[in-house]
Amino acid sequence: MIIKSVNLETVCGITSKLPENQFPEIAFAGKSNVGKSSLINALMNRKSYARISATPGKTQTINFYNINDEMYLVDLPGYGYAKVSESEKEKWGKLIERYLHGSSQLKAVFLLIDIRHEPSGNDKMMYDWVVAQGYQPIIIATKLDKIKRSQVEKHLKILRQGLNLIPGTKIIPFSSMTKQGRDEIWELVENEYLEKNEVEHPDGN
Repeated sequence: MIIKSVNLETVCGITSKLPENQFPEIAFAGKSNVGKSSLINALMNRKSYARISATPGKTQTINFYNINDEMYLVDLPGYGYAKVSESEKEKWGKLIERYLHGSSQLKAVFLLIDIRHEPSGNDKMMYDWVVAQGYQPIIIATKLDKIKRSQVEKHLKILRQGLNLIPGTKIIPFSSMTKQGRDEIWELVENEYLEKNEVEHPDGN
């Protein structure tokens, strides 16, 4: 994917109406400190367009990034941060659920998991929940540069078993430092979710 233009087009909060977009949407979910903003910035080829906060749990909205006027990268609120009240977590959960059920253009959900650690209870809950909503998440194993290359397969096996992944689930190891995995993510998105869902531009082109 050659990035020609990026625009944070819509920001949806708890009470916002979801946009009725005409282009395919690819959503990203993950724990608050898993590196979601870094991934989205890497995909957009921008250093800090998606805000990277020093305070985990800061993203409380669904952010729609228009890419090249042909698709959206959708940043979902981070989950599982302890300092956020249970009522706030519940509101975010309802917001995400409303989006998963309400978007007619959502083509895929990518779930980010830290490759260094066994999946947490929140990670397992989120995976099972997204599956229950009718999606088969693609797993992005972040922080790849934090472990030795010889340890990668071992950690991926722990991740597969810890999440009890559906057989055949795609896992893409990713590093925001080296950008390893970036091209593989874009290749998957373009081949699986864009070509089959081409949308006519308003001018007919």
